[in-house]
Parts: sequence; structure tokens; C-alpha cells
Amino acid sequence: MKQVVVHPERCVGCMQCRIACATAHSKTKTLFTAVLESPLPKPRVHVGVGLYNEGFPNRCRHCDPAPCLMACLPGAIFRDRDSGSVLIDPDKCINCASCAMACPFGVIRYHQDPFAPPGKTVAVKCDNCIERREQGLVPACVEICKSGALTFEEPAAALKRKTDEVSRSVSRGMEPESLSPGFSLLNTIKRAQLGL
Repeated sequence: MKQVVVHPERCVGCMQCRIACATAHSKTKTLFTAVLESPLPKPRVHVGVGLYNEGFPNRCRHCDPAPCLMACLPGAIFRDRDSGSVLIDPDKCINCASCAMACPFGVIRYHQDPFAPPGKTVAVKCDNCIERREQGLVPACVEICKSGALTFEEPAAALKRKTDEVSRSVSRGMEPESLSPGFSLLNTIKRAQLGL
């Protein structure tokens, strides 16, 4: 099943994913009118700053099993059978923060949401743009991301592509920086044995 895959090495920190996400989760679905809504729609994808000031698009991974789902006391968090997405029912949320404490990625936020009861603060997180996907569209963050840091694909395909990229770079003798120094030494020995 396709899902949003994060490629942090490609993120340029432009924040367009946040704007597209907030717009997609607004009542009007248009940026120019969404900014006038109350409550103001907020993004469900968050861009953090890494060790070297690089951007990192952080969003719900829809874990299986999902720690947030298991920690949810009132049963507001559930898995949608059709899409496999972990969703939150704002009517059942009691704002206890158990899900946020259980989330290993820190992606659950609490605020008023256009689709929650008026004036109620609830847990909010990525829903994989389930409404857009029902219309045959890709998630808003993926559609807007021009650097390819967010893609919508089968996770196995993304992993295979990354493995192929690493394999090609190593076979050309250009070892990626992400490989360990021990691997680099082994590769040097192997190349020496082959007379390269």
C-alpha cells in the first residue's frame, strides 16, 4: 500500500509542505481563504532543524503497531481498514496527551481543529490526506514538494531505490558519506584484491 515516504537528505527547508498541509485541512481548501478561517488551520507535517541546520520533514509514520493507538485511553485513535492510516476521532478525544507521550516521532499536536467540536482542543496529526486520496489525489505535502523530500509510493520501492543508489555509488568507487568507516576500509581491501 502506498504511503508518504520521507527522504530527509533532499529537504531544503522551504516549508511549502506545511502550507499545503494546513490548506488541505482547512474548510475552504484554498490558501487565500483558509488564512481567514477560525480556528486557523494548522499543518500536520512539521519541519525540524537537524544538526547541520538542514531541514527534516517530520510527519506521522502510521506505525503498525501504533504506540499512540495503544496508549489512547478513550479509544479516539483507530486504524482505517481501507487506507491503513492511523486516524483520530476528535469527538472522542479527551486531550489527555497519552498518545503524544507514546509517539516516538513527536508528531501529535494539540489545538482547535476545523473538524473538531467548536472550542475543543484535540489531538491532531497527519491523516495521510485521506480526503484527497479518496478523490484520487496524492497527499498535499507530496504534491507541493519540489525537491522530492516527500514521495508517495510503496515503501519497498523506496527502499530498493535507496539500496540501488548506494550500490551504484560504491561500485563506482564513490562511497556515500552515510556508510561507516569500517565499510570504507572493507571496500578498499576488496578493490585492492581485484587490482582496481
